[in-house]
Amino acid sequence: MKPGPLHHLGTPDDAAGSADAGPFPERLGVTATSPHEPLAVIAAGPAGAGRADVLAALLGLDAGMLSAPAGSWLVVRHAAVPARAAFVPGYRQSHSYRPDLPAVGPALARPPRRVELSLPEPLLKRLALVDTPDTGALGLAGNRILLDAVGRAGALLFVIAADQSFSAAELNLLAEVAGTRVRVLFAVTPGTGGWAAAPEGTVVGQRSGEPGSPTVDPVAVTVEACRAALLAAVPGLADARWFPILDGDAADLKRALVAWASDEGLCRASGEPPELPGENGRVPVLAEPGDWSEQLDRQTRSIARRIRQYLALELAKMHLRLVQEILFGAGCAGLPQLLDREMEALSLLATRQCDHAARVLVDDTAGRLFGAPLAAGVRRRIYQAVRWSMPELTTGPELERVLLITSTAGVAGLSGAAAIDALSAYPVPARSEVLPPVAVALSGGCWQHWRTPGNNDPNAARAWAQRAVREVELELSREVARRFEVIRISLGTVLSDAAEHGILLA
Repeated sequence: MKPGPLHHLGTPDDAAGSADAGPFPERLGVTATSPHEPLAVIAAGPAGAGRADVLAALLGLDAGMLSAPAGSWLVVRHAAVPARAAFVPGYRQSHSYRPDLPAVGPALARPPRRVELSLPEPLLKRLALVDTPDTGALGLAGNRILLDAVGRAGALLFVIAADQSFSAAELNLLAEVAGTRVRVLFAVTPGTGGWAAAPEGTVVGQRSGEPGSPTVDPVAVTVEACRAALLAAVPGLADARWFPILDGDAADLKRALVAWASDEGLCRASGEPPELPGENGRVPVLAEPGDWSEQLDRQTRSIARRIRQYLALELAKMHLRLVQEILFGAGCAGLPQLLDREMEALSLLATRQCDHAARVLVDDTAGRLFGAPLAAGVRRRIYQAVRWSMPELTTGPELERVLLITSTAGVAGLSGAAAIDALSAYPVPARSEVLPPVAVALSGGCWQHWRTPGNNDPNAARAWAQRAVREVELELSREVARRFEVIRISLGTVLSDAAEHGILLA
């Protein structure tokens, strides 16, 4: 086995990675779908478009059953017994409440990141339905979170009313999705004014019972007008299908979703072989592996420094958006919602960057020892060995923990995988990466503080936001440095054992 290409002298250690790692993620976008992700359809659209009515028509429910607190995501899944639960940052357990009432949930100190509704509906056996906040309220961070979830779910259902037009933010969102593997479908509802009348002289079909008399179909004309307006700005969605929702009838849309789920399920099931190459075989060490240990030390420091620099830059941009919201937006009352959504997007970005960096470290360093590129099974064996030894090498708090911004602009910690899961607007499957995800959110005390009528001082809000962002930056910097120091020691131990014995022992 011959060694693969190594870094040239003078090239930064983190400038080249494995072929599987891809480019360093500098921003959130449409994520590649994993075979382990469950099939889901993300519903999005502007306020007043009737998203809840469309989802209710698909499930045969009352639209009130699909209510959720403002700003929260609603995930509708299949279960034999109906259940509803709210996942609130700062808690290790979800808040359950009655699934048979059209209520928004129990009284909570802050809104949940997501609400999960489990129902024994046949459609949910094939796919999950996810309702999101209105696109007009998402903002930059919310759009990035939506793009990440859409890529993982595999399908986007955009709901728009006949009397609405696409905003610039919505067109940018759809342009990001165009050209990816995401299946995009559009549902057009009548809106408050009903279906628009077609222009005079437009012949679409014939009215039943009056042969030979030309007439127009206002539904078809309205849908075609919406489609033409979209394609003028986003021509990459020419293949997307459009479905008018007439009198609450979504049968055609339902059939299209079922057909997509059947095809997509087969594709994902065949995406990963039952046994990965190198998963059980003998992996010998190269005769001259080179100075892999010093390269691991240099590369670990370089990668950790790069991630800290990117996060510091993102936090600086975030601070500017917070100040704009306080001065020119919703004011102090809108600060908690915006900051919490910004922290969710930052957490996803930091997690992607740490995962990417860990893959590069393993592929580059182990590639010097065993030959590059690594087989998928060999990489998985190394990941498992590194994860197994990491808890013993961790100093200080656990790596699996949530960072909560307090009402005093400080940062408190809450450990545990269940606490991390409560921070996900769109739930994630079991992770196979080396590191646990980065998780930052606002505590309920922040909501209570800034939504109190007496705390409406913009200058105080600006000072508080600056302190909070600074504390998060310091905590994340320490956390990133600590994580990669643990990886350096753990990966070095696994590879030292392999170099000493001549084969991979993991």
